[in-house]
Amino acid sequence: MGIDIIIQDGRERVVLDRSDYEDLIDSRDAAIAMREIAAGAPTIPAAEMDTYLAAPTPLAFWRQRVGKTQTALAEEIGVSQPFLAQIEGGQRQGTVRVLARLAKALGVRIEDLIP
Repeated sequence: MGIDIIIQDGRERVVLDRSDYEDLIDSRDAAIAMREIAAGAPTIPAAEMDTYLAAPTPLAFWRQRVGKTQTALAEEIGVSQPFLAQIEGGQRQGTVRVLARLAKALGVRIEDLIP
C-alpha cells in the first residue's frame, strides 16, 4: 500500500492509490455487515440467493419469504393492496414512513427493502 502524506491548506492529507482506497472501503463495509449480522440483521442463505435475485424487488422477496400475502401485509401496515403491489413491482416508491412500517412488519431493515 503506497501512502503519501501531504500538507494542503495547513492540514495533513493522506493520498493513496484508488485500489488501496477501495480496499479500505470494502473492509469497512465488511466490518459493518458483520456487526449487523451479529446484532441479528436478517441474512439470505446461499440456497435462497437465486430467488432473491429473481424477485422484482427486495420487498417482493422478503414478503414471500415470511409467507405473507400482499393483502395481509397491506392491511397490517395500513395501505391498499394495489399500492403495495405497485411498490413491490417497482412502479412506485414508498415513502420512508411506509418503508419503515414494511420493514417492521417483515422483520428487516429499511435498507433491506431498497433495490
